[in-house]
Amino acid sequence: MTAGELTIVRGKKTVAQKILAFFGNSFVTILLVVVAVFWLVPTVGLFISSLRSAGDSASSGWWTVFTAPAQLTLDNYANLLANPTIMGSFWNTIIIAVPTTIAVVVIGALAGYAFAWIDFPGRDWFLIAVIVLLAVPLQVAFIPLARMFGDLGIFGSVFGVVLFHTAFGLPFAIFLLRNFFTQIPAELLEAARIDGASDWRIFRQVILPLGGPAIASLAIFQFLWTWNDMLVALIFTNSQSQPLTVAIQSQLRQFGANIDVLSTGAFLSMIVPLIVFFAFQRYFVQALLAGSQK
Repeated sequence: MTAGELTIVRGKKTVAQKILAFFGNSFVTILLVVVAVFWLVPTVGLFISSLRSAGDSASSGWWTVFTAPAQLTLDNYANLLANPTIMGSFWNTIIIAVPTTIAVVVIGALAGYAFAWIDFPGRDWFLIAVIVLLAVPLQVAFIPLARMFGDLGIFGSVFGVVLFHTAFGLPFAIFLLRNFFTQIPAELLEAARIDGASDWRIFRQVILPLGGPAIASLAIFQFLWTWNDMLVALIFTNSQSQPLTVAIQSQLRQFGANIDVLSTGAFLSMIVPLIVFFAFQRYFVQALLAGSQK
């Protein structure tokens, strides 16, 4: 057979390959960008509504601002910042979310390391108990914890809400970090122990640096869950300790048509979690991709 007679036999593309080729072209990229823009429309509408007066919001839709930009004003935010109830609840939200996130991350990391690399009596049974606690719904604990917090004198306080969120955030934190820590090569820990490092030193100098992406991801999740919570806050807080979600809900009950107050408060409640997420998204992506490459 001569060289001219040689032919290259190409197999037919499978359905999966055709789908991948389709999604790899520029048309689909443009389509996904359009979909993303439509997903952002409610957020953009909320932001624009927060910059319009009550009269403008009652008379026309938020999209009319593109033809009449004079509607935009910062008076709503000035009034919101001067509202002691809203601002007090905003600081309450920070006081609840930040300590809860720190407590869950610190305790979860320590417990995750212990379950992953320290052999102690009953370790497997304790881990099973942690996994079982993942399936316990919040509603089961409302009545008994409300009674216990009442006996302790912390019902309706910020401290009680922090304890509640910490207790229910720990099972997931321990389970997540334990599974991530077990992927760390055992040779690193053995080398550290041979050099005389204690468990505390190994945790600080080996586990924490390598487990940074998982810890940052956990911090993002826990902060968002706590910041956006309203169910627990409705039950375990009072008028002095209520977070922003409850304050906005009470404004809705009192001023059902007051869109300028509601939109401004809602956007204020949304912008802080967005800042936190985008600030730590690099670690979040690293945690998602951990283990995908060998």
